[in-house]
Amino acid sequence: MVSTLAGSGTVGSANGTGTAATFNKPEGVAVDASGNVYVGDRFNDMIRMITPAGVVSTLAGSSTPGTANGTGTAASFDMPSGVAVDASGNVYVADTYGNKIRKITPAGVVSTLAGSGTVGSADGTGTAASFDEPYGVAVDASGNVYVADTYGNKIRKVTPAGVVSTVAGSGTAGSANGTGTAASFNKPFDVAVDASGNLYVADGDNNEIRMITQAGVVSTLAGSGTAGSANGTGTAASFNQPFGVAVDASGNVYVGDASSNEIRMITPAGVVSTLAGSGTAGSANGTGTAASFNSPTHVAVDAGGNVYVGDWANSEIRKISPAP
Repeated sequence: MVSTLAGSGTVGSANGTGTAATFNKPEGVAVDASGNVYVGDRFNDMIRMITPAGVVSTLAGSSTPGTANGTGTAASFDMPSGVAVDASGNVYVADTYGNKIRKITPAGVVSTLAGSGTVGSADGTGTAASFDEPYGVAVDASGNVYVADTYGNKIRKVTPAGVVSTVAGSGTAGSANGTGTAASFNKPFDVAVDASGNLYVADGDNNEIRMITQAGVVSTLAGSGTAGSANGTGTAASFNQPFGVAVDASGNVYVGDASSNEIRMITPAGVVSTLAGSGTAGSANGTGTAASFNSPTHVAVDAGGNVYVGDWANSEIRKISPAP
């Protein structure tokens, strides 16, 4: 069952409850253990928070593009996209045009975890490292942050101390499987991490969902590589610019299939189905394929199996609840 958690569908930056609040092309979504949802409100240059009751507030960001650190609205972001939240309530942000990974404490204090702010692909510590328009982040139980370094065509890792390394990706656009930098991606937009440390990648321009083991071995979990919306197993299925990924405790992977206007699901065996979305752009609530989205991007899943969607072109945050 698809419902609207927050957002009027009209562009704006108003706080409020449910559809009284407004967003401007929100992308990133993350959910904590208490059911609070964090949103990378991209075109507002803000990070927003939604309580389980649908109350929307601004956690950080001045609405003016920038990369200033500070507390709450004294800080600034530059087209932030993906967000992730750890067990302590710290929020990590892929500050896309800022070319940085930012950290926000529960008190709203914003700092730069890594990234010089200049486009690059250098590994190193803190601001000595560089990124190239990162769109997605994920955080594991140890506090390591994984980054979909989108235009760098790499998956990077940032330790809690800010040490940046490259997990996989040659840096050149491609779709090769292999280990570490022998593998290649083509605009990886998002990354998710499971309890075992396996990574899942929305490999956008390859129209594939890739998997990376702890040893850095990259394989294709699903997707033929050709744009489409066919269900099936593994490479018999197709996606159309998959933008977001999330993984639940059972190893099911959820995909924001942006250009298909659908939310897809992949079992651990690689079986792909359509969870929700008619395939036609719209904003209708309803069950399964009776509902519609408009360029859904990032997704998140909570312990109860609820899936949250950054419904980009609708400027809404949608919620998909499992069948009772």
